[in-house]
Amino acid sequence: MWGELSVSERVVAQYLAGAPPENLLFASAQELGAASGTSNATVVRALQRLGYSGLPALKRELAAGFTSATAPEERLKQRIARVGHDLDEIKDRVFDEATERLDQCRRLLETDVLKQAVQTLADAREVVAYGVGASELAARHLVLKLRRAGRRARFVGATGFTMADELLGLGRGDAVVILHPGRRLREFTVLTDRARAVGAGVVLVTDVPTGPLATHADVVISAPHTPTGITAESLAGIVVVDTLVLALASLDESRAVEASHQLTVLRGQLIDRAEPRPRKN
Repeated sequence: MWGELSVSERVVAQYLAGAPPENLLFASAQELGAASGTSNATVVRALQRLGYSGLPALKRELAAGFTSATAPEERLKQRIARVGHDLDEIKDRVFDEATERLDQCRRLLETDVLKQAVQTLADAREVVAYGVGASELAARHLVLKLRRAGRRARFVGATGFTMADELLGLGRGDAVVILHPGRRLREFTVLTDRARAVGAGVVLVTDVPTGPLATHADVVISAPHTPTGITAESLAGIVVVDTLVLALASLDESRAVEASHQLTVLRGQLIDRAEPRPRKN
């Protein structure tokens, strides 16, 4: 693709091709721009021209071989060695990676896809959120927010034989939201197959939007994960969840407002109010 790149994009490509993979894995777009004598915007443009959705996508590809060949404790040592002990450097590293992931997630989330996902949840009798491991946090967050918006929702995080009991309640008119971390677990396939069999919709929030599981979903939303472990794996998924729930609440404002009111009333009833003491004469 050399002939299709601009002069500045060629500079970026040359730098990327010659840099050690571990250096790229822990670098921000701003750092790569400075190292290549260009800019962070040029780095992102060059990566997109080369077929990547952004810097997190390149890091994920690099990390595939790096993580399989390096023990977790060694990867942790490398992260610490790369970042150092300077608090400002640590702060910048975390916030830069979080910003890159969320920027990429926003670019990838098309309005038509968002609309379809929201409508799937709006039409659902009940929403079932499934997440295991680090993805459990985003799945539980979705259920909490949906209930507060006046929607029926439940969390499922079971694996193995215990998952079968959870799937019995899944029926026609339900919607399943799968927070998929990219790891191939049989539970994800069983869940999508069951949803198809009973007539439930499937929304997949995943790091691998072109993976095998995506072919079994009605809606696929890309939520880039972290190949470095510096930021939370479920960060993008939680932001996607917040987007879905706010959009859903906007479709039925009265329901969301009433649910919020009822929540406030119940919270008030749970407050331990001390009985007033009688005044002394």
